[in-house]
Amino acid sequence: MELTRWFAPSHDRPRSVTILGSTGSVGQNTVDLIARDPASYHVEALVAGSSVELLAEQARRLRARFAVVANPERYRALKEALAGTSIVAAAGLEAVAEAASRPAEWVMAAVVGFAGLEPTLAAARRGAIVALANKEALVCAGRLLTEAIEESGGVLLPVDSEHNAIFQVFEPQQRQAIDRLILTASGGPFRNWSLADMADATPKQALAHPNWDMGDKISIDSATLMNKGLELIEAHLLFRLPSEKIEIIVHPQSVIHSMVGYRDGSVLAQLGTQDMRVPISYALGWPSRIDGPAERLDFASLSALTFEPPDSGRFPSLRLAREALVTGGLASIVLNAANEAAVAAFLTQRIRFLDIARVVEDVLVGWERVAAPVESLQHVQATDFEARRRAEEGCRKHSLSY
Repeated sequence: MELTRWFAPSHDRPRSVTILGSTGSVGQNTVDLIARDPASYHVEALVAGSSVELLAEQARRLRARFAVVANPERYRALKEALAGTSIVAAAGLEAVAEAASRPAEWVMAAVVGFAGLEPTLAAARRGAIVALANKEALVCAGRLLTEAIEESGGVLLPVDSEHNAIFQVFEPQQRQAIDRLILTASGGPFRNWSLADMADATPKQALAHPNWDMGDKISIDSATLMNKGLELIEAHLLFRLPSEKIEIIVHPQSVIHSMVGYRDGSVLAQLGTQDMRVPISYALGWPSRIDGPAERLDFASLSALTFEPPDSGRFPSLRLAREALVTGGLASIVLNAANEAAVAAFLTQRIRFLDIARVVEDVLVGWERVAAPVESLQHVQATDFEARRRAEEGCRKHSLSY
């Protein structure tokens, strides 16, 4: 049975939607698309971390039924911001799970990091169309998530621009003819920097992505190329191709978002402007295509499209991710958790930029039975907790020389 289903019933009524992570970059773009055509959507629930003011404004604008702030200390502020409306306010992790479980046909899973795993699983288990923008949920619990989708009869649609691009040109009936998947990477802000310069890079410099406007964590992952490593693992799980059939190529212009190569020599690519509303629109309207506001590509004005191999010496996160994929078991969970902890330490200037990959590698190398199989969600959570603890220890060691 395929992970991604390539058919769905048509809908001639407003599509009911829930947005998990509505105040983040992907969430705000999703809200923008829905607000442009409100008659086509019914908003069941919106979920945010702690941005109460923006969440309340979104809930009022989209006439959501349910609004949740994950931080329970912000409940009173949300309640007051929604006073005079019929929108139900709630707070805390149980309320986040309830939002994911409410009867929306389509769920945007855009909570950043490991925190998005449980609500994404809750939506998958009830058979929703899950638009997946949280790569960590798949990286950490790929088998659990795909089994939930298959057992419930749900659908998993990739929203990351690279996987969404592959999804659009991947011919499932020609699976045996697929030679390779090619993930493109911008190269991030440090593509041409020397190791010496990268050693002194500041968070502000690392956050300055040349092409995309993203949240802090994702921007740092782009600077280390860990985002591409996580996408490698994600592509393996989504499209069920082995590591050796998934390539990564640096494409600084970010016009070609990814490609599929076939054994006859053909390569199919999806192109578009650097606007996340393109892949979100595709997922929001699927299986149909809807009008989108993104700027259209002007081929006559495009400069040359260039490509180069990634430098695994300056960007060891790519090697670590591929090794974790080949190792299997707990390795991807450990990789992701250690990376999240190290990125947080860098953003608060407790470690240097190059220490991020060092901390991750130290945790992976020191993990006993890293190839042990994943047994349950509780096993995933326990592994994540311990990997973060070890990564924090590693960050403290590296900070001594900072």
